[in-house]
Amino acid sequence: MLPHALVVPAGAEDDGVVGEHNEDQEHGVEPARPPLTAARAREMTAGLREAMDDVRRSVAVLAARVREAHAARVWLPLQHSSWESYCAAEFGISRAQAYRLLDVARALAAIHGAIAASPETSRTRDTDPGAAAALDYGLSQRALIAVSGRTDAVAEIITRRLAVLAHSGLQALDGPTVRAVVRQAVRDVRTAPPPAPVDPPADPAVAALRAVVDDLAACSRQLGELMLEVAPAYLSDTEAADVLALLCDEIGETVENGLAARRYALTGDRRALAGTLL
Repeated sequence: MLPHALVVPAGAEDDGVVGEHNEDQEHGVEPARPPLTAARAREMTAGLREAMDDVRRSVAVLAARVREAHAARVWLPLQHSSWESYCAAEFGISRAQAYRLLDVARALAAIHGAIAASPETSRTRDTDPGAAAALDYGLSQRALIAVSGRTDAVAEIITRRLAVLAHSGLQALDGPTVRAVVRQAVRDVRTAPPPAPVDPPADPAVAALRAVVDDLAACSRQLGELMLEVAPAYLSDTEAADVLALLCDEIGETVENGLAARRYALTGDRRALAGTLL
């Protein structure tokens, strides 16, 4: 069975631990707390760092298992008609979430493939694809989804930078160095502007219209990032709609447009905006 590391149940943010709020707290006086010492603050910070690392490792392990299960067409022996119906029946997640899991798995596989193909990092190869793909590069699910449509660009940057480092001889290609190269490559691809058209339109009116569309897409991406801050990626569209209704009303935007922008921020695919913002 796949682990649920990426599938947080709806309402988990109100589970009575984080953000708990009740009438007694609203009208009562919070009890005095002893001042926090620097040693205790460092201890708490170390615990938070460890927890964040655990989450990232869980993303990597889940991605490996998803890829293996999808490649084996695991839904057929269990009498499900498709991957999405299998995920819905077995794990209670939406079609969009099911395919986001595949996006994460493919992005991690492409990254590991670039590293394993480099002669300078041959020691990172592993005969077990699942274990290889589960290597921890410190990447979040959101970062992997953001580059899932541009894995070729990520892999090319990783390959080139590892070769430069190896040939310079100034820095050993150990685990932390490779991890830093991977994280920077993903960051660079995420923040890079979309590539310019190969053949710009000769008609000035068409060129101007394309520029307007590009500006609208950029604004939609920013709107989508805002939506993701309020309704994180693990929520389905239905769950996100409930969470975003108040925000969209406050900013004078429809929920449909907010959801479309959120999907665009998740996938980078402008088709997510069709019929709404574009």
